[in-house]
Amino acid sequence: MFQDFTSKSAPENGPPRLAALRVQMQRAGLDGFFVPRADAHQGEYVAERDARLAWLTGFTGSAGFCIALNDRAGVFVDGRYRVQVRAEVDLSAFTPVNWPETKPGPWLREALPQGGRVGFDPWLHTRREIAEVEKALEGSGIELTDCENLIDAIWADRPAPPSAPARIHPMSLAGEDSAAKRARIARGLRQRGVAAGVLTLPDSICWLLNIRGADLPRNPLVQCFAVLHDNAHLTLFADLAKFSPELRAHLGAEVTLRPVEAFAPGLRSLIGPVQVDPASAPVQIGRELEAAGHQIVWAEDPCLLPKAYKNPAEIAGMEAAHHRDACAMVEFLCWLDETAPQGGLTEVDVVTALEGFRRATNQLIDISFDTICGAGPNGVINHYRVTEATNRPVIPGEILLVDSGGQYADGTTDITRTVAVGPVPEDARAPFTRVLQGMIAISRARWPKGLAGRDLDPLARAPLWMAGQDYDHGTGHGVGAALCVHEGPARISRISDVPLAPGMILSNEPGYYREGAFGIRIENLVLVEDAPALPGGDARAMLAMRTLTWVPIDRRLIDLDLLSGAERNWLDAYHAEVWRRVGPHVSEAARDWLRAACAPL
Repeated sequence: MFQDFTSKSAPENGPPRLAALRVQMQRAGLDGFFVPRADAHQGEYVAERDARLAWLTGFTGSAGFCIALNDRAGVFVDGRYRVQVRAEVDLSAFTPVNWPETKPGPWLREALPQGGRVGFDPWLHTRREIAEVEKALEGSGIELTDCENLIDAIWADRPAPPSAPARIHPMSLAGEDSAAKRARIARGLRQRGVAAGVLTLPDSICWLLNIRGADLPRNPLVQCFAVLHDNAHLTLFADLAKFSPELRAHLGAEVTLRPVEAFAPGLRSLIGPVQVDPASAPVQIGRELEAAGHQIVWAEDPCLLPKAYKNPAEIAGMEAAHHRDACAMVEFLCWLDETAPQGGLTEVDVVTALEGFRRATNQLIDISFDTICGAGPNGVINHYRVTEATNRPVIPGEILLVDSGGQYADGTTDITRTVAVGPVPEDARAPFTRVLQGMIAISRARWPKGLAGRDLDPLARAPLWMAGQDYDHGTGHGVGAALCVHEGPARISRISDVPLAPGMILSNEPGYYREGAFGIRIENLVLVEDAPALPGGDARAMLAMRTLTWVPIDRRLIDLDLLSGAERNWLDAYHAEVWRRVGPHVSEAARDWLRAACAPL
């Protein structure tokens, strides 16, 4: 379980730790210091050892950073965390900053008008990130400078590195052996005239080697670095104790295992041009290569797109995982619908029960992220994680938002359902229906091949826009196959220019949030496929979505007058398919509940 910083660490966060950091800044001759959420791998989740931002500030969101100066400390968060950050940080010590509307460069220029030196740990920031800040600071007299990590110097009881064993991800689920993947990616390196590619994203490396691990909460990853050579040989830098003899045999002779401490020296010893991803590789990697005189080719991680294109075995595994997960969700929703209206439940009760239904499948490895269970106004916090301090009763007459998922050996799930608890609040019907309309629009979409997520994003927002409403998160993110629940590079978002392509699995999750009242989100996972030709259609290639999530949507919250005939037909057909797929595989009580939940509109 991920450490609950909100409830356990908050009393110690803020002024004492910030004061200690400022002492370190003074000793280092610095006027400021960056404290990012990221670790050296730039993933969404971090091990407890690397949760420096939460340790300093109390903010536990999955994205953000702090810039600590001598007279102020800004905590930069995006629209998902504007409510959460104010609930978690000491506002007498830290100032929430709306990011990306306010970027660090302009903020520093205003805060340090006379210039100054601002330090950062080069293992925790990417080249692209630092270059953007440096450009914004040109002519300001403010200098960004590499330095040792000042948080590590004051974190006396910093946890040990994760040490969970790695495991084999079998061919039956991977669909392609590691040697074939490495040969395919190495061929691309040779075509670009590159001798080696540096890999820093653990999910890329785990996908490439067909391995999984348990180093991070909720993500089946092994923390490691790798160098893939143009001859398909790979050098893996990791904690050697995590690799059993069986796993070493699985890796084969073309994979050399070395301790993680050998990574920086190994970079310096490479020969020929080296490919590095400026968006995900730490600044220090470029420093090491430049010091050794290497030619650096800045290009995207070569595993990102191949990993996003799921093969038939991965798709079959995801479908199996979603069927299993849907059965657990139906059992849970049946229990919730019977129990919650009686009163007495809390958010923690709901989270515990839901995980129990998933564990009852006897195939759950872990939940795929900390369950978001927001009752009433807590549903407004997009990535809300209930604690004993924030635990709220589930009150009849309110709505409840539950966003959750499971990690199984064969797949990763992510689903959100917003449900009525007892009497339906009338002011929630119209926005719920508009969110549903947006979700249906993405589900039904057909579009010419070559379009990106930003082109589809307006389809989900249009019903809300027509009512003067919107939401401050993307419409969908990529999802890994028995990997990370948030996977790049594709997503459905107004800022995504990655063309959607067959095999990509995305979430489809529009929402609406009324502060102080309720949050609404409806989420299914969808698979991008080639669309069948239509009579009278052009010869051009078209794509479409295939739904993977089969769990009923709360019909009680729908304003039927807002739905078109096509939307009604889609929802009735969806519920008929839910009944066909799931009905035979749940308990008698859940089957009776499901029959009513899937009745035609």
